[in-house]
Amino acid sequence: MRKNRRGTSRGAENTDPAIQEALDAVYKEILSRAPEHDIDPTMARVERVLELLGDPHRAYRTVHITGTNGKSSTAGMVERLVREHGLRTGRFTSPHLTSVTERIAIDGEPLTPERFVEVFEDVAPYIGVADRESEEQGGPRLSFFEVLTVMAFAAFADAPVDVAVIEVGMGGTWDSTNVVDGEVAVITPVAMDHERWLGSTIEEIATEKSGIIKKDAVAVIAEQTDAALEPILARAQSVNAHLIREGVDLEVVDRRIAVGGQLLDLRTPAGVYTEIFLPLHGAHQAHNALLALAATEALISGGRALGAEIVEAGFADVKVPGRLELVRSSPTVLVDVAHNPAGAEALVDALGESFNLERVVAVVAVMADKDSEGFLSVLEPSIAEIVVTRNSSDRSADPEDLAEVAREVFGEERVHVADRLDEALQIAADLAEADELAGAAAGTGVLVTGSVVTVADARILVGRV
Repeated sequence: MRKNRRGTSRGAENTDPAIQEALDAVYKEILSRAPEHDIDPTMARVERVLELLGDPHRAYRTVHITGTNGKSSTAGMVERLVREHGLRTGRFTSPHLTSVTERIAIDGEPLTPERFVEVFEDVAPYIGVADRESEEQGGPRLSFFEVLTVMAFAAFADAPVDVAVIEVGMGGTWDSTNVVDGEVAVITPVAMDHERWLGSTIEEIATEKSGIIKKDAVAVIAEQTDAALEPILARAQSVNAHLIREGVDLEVVDRRIAVGGQLLDLRTPAGVYTEIFLPLHGAHQAHNALLALAATEALISGGRALGAEIVEAGFADVKVPGRLELVRSSPTVLVDVAHNPAGAEALVDALGESFNLERVVAVVAVMADKDSEGFLSVLEPSIAEIVVTRNSSDRSADPEDLAEVAREVFGEERVHVADRLDEALQIAADLAEADELAGAAAGTGVLVTGSVVTVADARILVGRV
């Protein structure tokens, strides 16, 4: 089931064949460029294209989000709360699950395949100019992510949107999205990840991420380790940003498990919001919601309290696929995009809290450059057996290499190996069903995790597209 290293260009099921063919051609052209993990740290190429386009990224207000985990969930919550106020929104997130069109959304809906093609055709001549200028100076063409960044900013200006919610691709300071001057910057918890590009210490990584905080902006900061907090505070002070900090100004006062999610009491500088239903699982999502609420307050009302009915309606309608998502029953199959030790910790806590599973069989495929030992070590106490495999990315770790690590963590008898994800899912389902026949009943489930690509592949296999 190998497919393109960044998923597919598949549009809606009823997409006209001619439009689908055009979308495939556009996606192929974008994929011919340097991939997202091949970083050339500069904003110059994107700035040049945007200059040629008339600076579309300055046509709307912006919330800019970085951090190690929770960026897309937080972005989704901010966007939904802003839209509930009757404002038109754009949202740019990465990576995608099923189709590249998901990355650029207007009013909560991904661009249609036809519109995605139109936007690319609109910006392509200007990208061509910047490509040629860069190559003449010995540099590369715009990368895959840089092209999508330009497309998002152009699509938002053309819509037009009132507010754009922008997730960084990687880091912050030199990320191509950092051409925006976000009125509100959000930094979710910072942990070790992408060390090859961002730095080998928490301090270095946090320094890179803090670069999205702009002069006189509002900075909403998740609770951080001391090592991460110091450079973030230094950056905020240097640009005269107004800080809103979790643990100081923000608090998850209470959270209670509810059917399909959780009920939250959230405190911001403006007051306490009670009995807020969030249809997502885990304490980490409650903290993401807190950041999103504070960011929306800062943007919409200048820090004053938002209407309770608006907050309730916005949060209740949040949809973030792939985050401890139930995709099949009998046996229970859950998917989660956790891909580093910090993400695994949040996953394990949420899994134990929200799902009554006595035994869990995990299907895991990770990228070769990730801390697989750290990731698996966090999962191990909560997992009965593990099936290691590969996903559709050409960066996926070899199953035998991953199995070697897994055996060190789980022991030989608890580790199974499959060369393909569909085989791994079948093995895991068989193990779960065998447990059910032995009397475990609904207490056994399958968890698919390790990468966004792994989750995307699994959702396609089970028909969740």
